[in-house]
Amino acid sequence: MPYGPEPTPPSAAAAFDAGWLDVGRGHRIYHEQAGAADGIPIVLLHGGPGSGSNARQREIADPARFRIVQFDQRGTGRSTPAGETAHNNTDALIADIEALRETLGIGRWLVVGGSWGASLALAYAARHRERVSGVLLRGTFLTGRDDLQWFFYGAGAFAPEAHETFLRVVPRRWHRNVVDWLDRAFARGDARCAEIAAAWQAYEMALSGDTPSTSRPNAAVPADAAAAARLVAKYRVQSHYIARKCFLGEAAVLRAANALRGVPVAIVHGERDLVCRPANAWRVHRTCAGSRLAWAIGAGHSPWHPATFALSRGALDGFAESGDFAAWPRA
Repeated sequence: MPYGPEPTPPSAAAAFDAGWLDVGRGHRIYHEQAGAADGIPIVLLHGGPGSGSNARQREIADPARFRIVQFDQRGTGRSTPAGETAHNNTDALIADIEALRETLGIGRWLVVGGSWGASLALAYAARHRERVSGVLLRGTFLTGRDDLQWFFYGAGAFAPEAHETFLRVVPRRWHRNVVDWLDRAFARGDARCAEIAAAWQAYEMALSGDTPSTSRPNAAVPADAAAAARLVAKYRVQSHYIARKCFLGEAAVLRAANALRGVPVAIVHGERDLVCRPANAWRVHRTCAGSRLAWAIGAGHSPWHPATFALSRGALDGFAESGDFAAWPRA
């Protein structure tokens, strides 16, 4: 495996530090730091589960103000072993975040997460609130049955061709229990895992834009063997987590939000998000006393919609200026 960060997009700060941290049970997590070494510490938690981190994700943080930390969660990205699900659960990820904070000598940091990363941010912050200076959530996933029923069934009405293409890879007798079938298929190393992962990704992408795609999706398996293996590893980890409600469940995520009373919390959510419904953000906001919520008008689940990006960047700029989100969002 090559050492070092991926090529950095022109608009993202280059990493000044990179490496792997041995977290036990055979797992090593890859991590990077970028921005100002003496800046405000911030850790970015990627989504998925299974997606991994990349340089573009740190564009929301001003590199002159922040010391930006990223890492690939167990089994994802450049962490090893790729796609490994043994000893891979939310408690282990929370322990990894703490181990990384201690290794980097950071006392407290701002925790930022999108989608599944928002769920993990809430769980981590509630357990280690003395180590958290604030929390920024984007496109919050509540991890429970309602979220999964929506994504795998209800949302299909907005992307019917992609949904039908996805269901073609699932045996008909499992159509009412897709999540468990996916977990079994990836766990046993089904010969069609690459085909299943490609169809799943195509359906997810059809729902992730600012408007759902009603056209026939590109569900082709990547021709490059390495790319296909990465895709399978991503969805193996994702199926492992979602089949177990990410080892949390909706009630646990909301309890974590409730425990953050007094911690600066900002919430950004696309008003057209079909992957993680806007109601999720509203419930977290209503549960987390003192939190600030802003809707990204016209935006779906993507963090790169101009409204979502501007609100996320604005929240971090406001935090850098005042140490909280009290003046955000600006009128």
